[in-house]
Amino acid sequence: MTEAVLHSDTSLDARLEAFRAAASILEWPLPRERDERVCSEFVHVVERLFALLARGPGALDVTIGEGLAALASGEGALVLGHSGIGDYAREDLGIAASTAQKMMRRARELQSRPLLRAAVREGTVSVRQADAVLPVARGEDEALWVERARKQSVRALKKAVKDPDGAKPDDPDEEEEGVTFRANLAAELRPIVDEAEELAGKAVGATSPRWERTRAVCQEYLGAHPAPDDGDEAGPFLSSPADDLEPLKELLEKESEQWASLGRPAPVPAPELVSGAADVRALDAELRRFARQRERWGDVFGFVAMVFIRVRGWEYVGFASFKHYCEERLGMSVRAVEQRAALERRLYELPPLREAMREPRVSYEQARLIARHADAGSVRELIERAEQLTCIELRRELQGKKEAQMCARRQYRVWLPLSVAGLLALTIQAVRKAEGRWLPAGECYARACAHFIEVWKPVLAGPSTVPKRVLKRDRGYCKVPVCSRAAAHAHHIAYRSAGGSDDMTNLTSLCAPHHLRGVHMGRVRIRPVPPDRLRWELGVGEGGAARRVFVRPAPGRD
Repeated sequence: MTEAVLHSDTSLDARLEAFRAAASILEWPLPRERDERVCSEFVHVVERLFALLARGPGALDVTIGEGLAALASGEGALVLGHSGIGDYAREDLGIAASTAQKMMRRARELQSRPLLRAAVREGTVSVRQADAVLPVARGEDEALWVERARKQSVRALKKAVKDPDGAKPDDPDEEEEGVTFRANLAAELRPIVDEAEELAGKAVGATSPRWERTRAVCQEYLGAHPAPDDGDEAGPFLSSPADDLEPLKELLEKESEQWASLGRPAPVPAPELVSGAADVRALDAELRRFARQRERWGDVFGFVAMVFIRVRGWEYVGFASFKHYCEERLGMSVRAVEQRAALERRLYELPPLREAMREPRVSYEQARLIARHADAGSVRELIERAEQLTCIELRRELQGKKEAQMCARRQYRVWLPLSVAGLLALTIQAVRKAEGRWLPAGECYARACAHFIEVWKPVLAGPSTVPKRVLKRDRGYCKVPVCSRAAAHAHHIAYRSAGGSDDMTNLTSLCAPHHLRGVHMGRVRIRPVPPDRLRWELGVGEGGAARRVFVRPAPGRD
């Protein structure tokens, strides 16, 4: 790897091959080394490679974000057979829906800030620095904030952008911290909890995460049963947030002069999009190409990230935490880096999964799902299953199996944001107060669920119509294989105008976009395949050819 290659205006592919050759020298598992001087030298070499590597995915993310924004400006996703950009990115690009939404939002914000956008595209301002100054880089002040973003740390920029009340600017990559609530749940209580959460799903949305349903249950119970005034028990599952590292970050920045000794990696300009929003299919082809390139970078980046995390490299080069290092040095969110490194570790434990990704038989998003649930004995079976399913189908299937296992073990587990965890802790206290005795946490939650059923079942039940029965049969999901939305309509597979009946076997659940702007605009076709299958044709073009085709069990047969 030569400095001429790394700092010249070469293509992204040429840069990647140079980095791949350099990374191949690193061993895994790492050899033991007790000499601190040797360790320090090793870390500085890896850190240099890591910082340079981060520039490639960062540049590609900028371009992909702009492409997604262009695709979303009209009905581009629906033209391609999807109800939204998140589903398109996950299923067709192998990018997490939440990540794609953040990329797109950032690109839209930058469109109204041409100077900041140019700096981000040329690589002299990282996306983390851009996110920090977005709230104030407007109008005549834009040039000033762009110049500050080029020179100052993310921490310093966030501090400078605080509003008069001291609130931090919105961070599109920041997610609320959470905890996992675990409790034993007797077999007779499980149906009560399941029914309450199903009812809550009708109130807040069939595709809502479980923590939103838990919040609805707790809010309803606390509305009728206040918690003890003197209660301060948070519950054994609720941990306090991490200590604030802000003073340490500021001190390290000053002492290291913003880590000048590490050197600033040469910027990598974002590649240009050729297709515009008008040519949806050409834009889709470009986005797929950039997504494949992003994944090739991610393969090398994930390996180096795994090595760097293993040696706790940020401590050697003067950063307060790995999050601090990711924001300031890599210009990336710590969550994105940790997820890629975690997958890399699992790929070493599950070699068949790495092979399936490289062939490619599974996408990055499918690999993440498999890595979370597989072991050496089940990985090949899950890979074969993933080849037959879309990402959203695979996720729902794996979640269903996990829930069945938890139920068999008489356990209940749910991830909760800290705000909802606090609400649940108050609910447990309120149940114990109402009962006048101590009860296990699982039984307390079940009693809150019973109260929710008593209040909401009469309200949400209503008359049992055929469309309601269809949506219940399909668990409230849109049945388009690539769709993550909740169903809104019951659609006649054979139109009534063509002699189709109102029998439930002739009805399937669809979200509003796929029904109204997909099926009835000719972009989605649903055809029976005797004896018991349906053929889903998505992204039907002007010539009548479908972009993607799936064959799935007919209603009530899956």
